[in-house]
Amino acid sequence: MASSSSSGLTFKLHPLVILNVSDHYTRVKSQSQPPSSHSSNGADSPSAPPRVFGCVIGVQSGRTVEIFNSFELLYDPATHSLDRAFLEKKQELYKKVFPNFYVLGWYSSGSDAQESDMLIHKALMVINESPVYVLLNPSINHAQKDLPLTIYESELHIIDGIPQLIFVQASYQIETVEAERISVDHVAHLKPSDGGSAATQLAAHLTGIHSAIKMLNSRIKVLHHYLFAMQKGDIPCDNSLLRQVSSLLRRLPAIDSEKFRDDFLMEYNDTLLVSYLAMFTNCSRQIQHCI
Repeated sequence: MASSSSSGLTFKLHPLVILNVSDHYTRVKSQSQPPSSHSSNGADSPSAPPRVFGCVIGVQSGRTVEIFNSFELLYDPATHSLDRAFLEKKQELYKKVFPNFYVLGWYSSGSDAQESDMLIHKALMVINESPVYVLLNPSINHAQKDLPLTIYESELHIIDGIPQLIFVQASYQIETVEAERISVDHVAHLKPSDGGSAATQLAAHLTGIHSAIKMLNSRIKVLHHYLFAMQKGDIPCDNSLLRQVSSLLRRLPAIDSEKFRDDFLMEYNDTLLVSYLAMFTNCSRQIQHCI
């Protein structure tokens, strides 16, 4: 494996990919190595850490490769190959949701690239002639300040007179969009200020919003019943009150429009993304503490 890449490509990695790979590894590890499994002498039974596999998707514009998302794949350890039918099905489903995203490569976990990884890499060249390999190192190193993540490219080198494909390490930078920055900032600032848990603080905030909306709804119902009774003639018409109601309605934005629906759906999807990212981050942290 060569020290660094010479392709000149610029790689941008989004936080969602890191969360997906970390969550995938944590789930597989917790399922394959339950905490209650011990040997007969009371010590933990040693076993190799599991490996996970998946695809990374995104876009390539000129010399810039931007990795936005990822999805898991099925791996056969006997043949060191991926389930091609499953890969094509997942690729087709993602194309319907993200038509501009393409399979840029694959990811795995481990301390270093292995010889068998080149078999998977060559198999993905049918989909992408120059795939990237994202490797997550799950081992904990408190002295390391960089992310335990490495991106590899493949280059053709002449070794002992024979042309061979080898992995070469590429540099990358973390890129975020607005929704991802909001999510990271939300998780970072979700800290208890009065000794309670973050979940309790969030529940209290949502309860306050719910109470305000409930109060507003009840007052609108009272006003609606009053106007309906005035229209039926049950109570005398009050022009001063009608002018106040008309002035109030004119202050409300016009929400029955295509632009409002598009803006609302975009805001709603961004909010869901923030919630999902926060949930994944919390789950990964809690499971890591359990392990």
